Amino acid sequence: MKNRWNRREFLQKTSAATLAALAASAPMPSLLSSCKSKLVGQTDGTADTVILLWMAGGMAHTETFDPKRYTAFEKGMEGNRVLSTFKPIPTVLDGINFSEGLQSIGKVMDKGTLIRSYVAADMGHILHSRHQYHWHTCYEPPQTVAAPHMGAWIAKELGPKNPVIPAFIDIGQRFTVGEAEELKAFHTAGFLGNEFGPFFIPDPSQGLESVRPPVGMDAKRFERRNQLYNDLISNSPVGEFGSDYQKESLKRSMEQAYMLLNSPEAKAFNLTTEPKESYDIYNTGRFGLGCLLAKRLTEQGARFISVTTEYEPFFGWDTHENGHTRLVDMKKQIDGPIAQLVKDLDKSGHLDRTLIVLASEFSRDMMVEGRPEAKVQEQVKQPEILDDIKFYGMHRHFTDGCSMLMFGGGIKKGFVYGKTADERPCKTIENPVKIDGIHQTIYHALGIPPDTQYEIEKRPFYTTPDGKGKAVMDLLA
Repeated sequence: MKNRWNRREFLQKTSAATLAALAASAPMPSLLSSCKSKLVGQTDGTADTVILLWMAGGMAHTETFDPKRYTAFEKGMEGNRVLSTFKPIPTVLDGINFSEGLQSIGKVMDKGTLIRSYVAADMGHILHSRHQYHWHTCYEPPQTVAAPHMGAWIAKELGPKNPVIPAFIDIGQRFTVGEAEELKAFHTAGFLGNEFGPFFIPDPSQGLESVRPPVGMDAKRFERRNQLYNDLISNSPVGEFGSDYQKESLKRSMEQAYMLLNSPEAKAFNLTTEPKESYDIYNTGRFGLGCLLAKRLTEQGARFISVTTEYEPFFGWDTHENGHTRLVDMKKQIDGPIAQLVKDLDKSGHLDRTLIVLASEFSRDMMVEGRPEAKVQEQVKQPEILDDIKFYGMHRHFTDGCSMLMFGGGIKKGFVYGKTADERPCKTIENPVKIDGIHQTIYHALGIPPDTQYEIEKRPFYTTPDGKGKAVMDLLA
């Protein structure tokens, strides 16, 4: 049986890995990495940019993109009867339904692929931060090495498309709520160095504030503050424990931010210049405006952009109660903006070279925690008889059948991959996909070879564990 890591152990291990990364010298391409050759059938890439739309908290597949039999709420009903709490609605694809509230995304599915068979990892105990760490880095925590985020790998291997725009941009996640330290553990470039880490924009409506000095600060004062920042680096844990490579990497990241500050491209962060008709479609909240900012930054040459609904325990998709009523609001936040993002990038000609990925750390179910053959400790009290509508919805963490969407960037159009059972447990029964396959599919679309690796702590560290991940070629056009 696997260890049941708790939050404290998770933080202790990841903090130790971070310090180890700081002390490490520059990661060196190993012999295999430096002698890479293209594999048979590998191309130069079909995508230049990735937009990750992150449904943080656990998006129930049966309530979104893989609806099952609908059962309306009745006081005193049996919980086991409930598979979906929303009616199915047709999409543009014949015979393929989404759940009610996602009609706008359903109308653009002729431009993308629906995956209905993502299977999340069995790590012995379900913690959102651990599963999110695994999804974003492809490595199960804790690790002795600070594993880089997918966006950091892409920034390192491909560099910026536009030297002024940060190669890795993260929109929407604050670190002042919930499990802040756990989330920071994977929002990092790890041993690759800070210059490849994320440029954070917690609130897209204030995106311009991220790239200019505070009000009242003139250029000279900003220069002095920049020098003070460099001095602080020298006296920080990076300065004390960090290698020369890590120190220089951190300074280069600040230089990149300073270059952006003084560039015409900084205007892309100012959403007030967006035409009102377009702005109003995206303006469903911070996530919707994040999609708008992602569109504008893609048009300016961004390389990797993550837009999240934000993970905060018991909010958003983390539906431990009021699952049905909560999802009514969540769908309003995402449906219009995501569909409009696809349409806008298609209209501007950017979708062909932009890979959009919508995903979540795992799914949810009314009755099953984990997966049927590998159940874990139940974390939510779910009565067998529903006397209150707050119990109507998917509240338990389910790892054996999750939905994902992909658009553009060489992905098939109007395609459905995988299948889950129509009766509980609604588990994957055809073409299971795991996280290393998802990562390698994305890297393949970008032209990053599957054996990409660096030597760290005198051993090779690959983009996917041991370099064994394989792209799901059936997803690619």
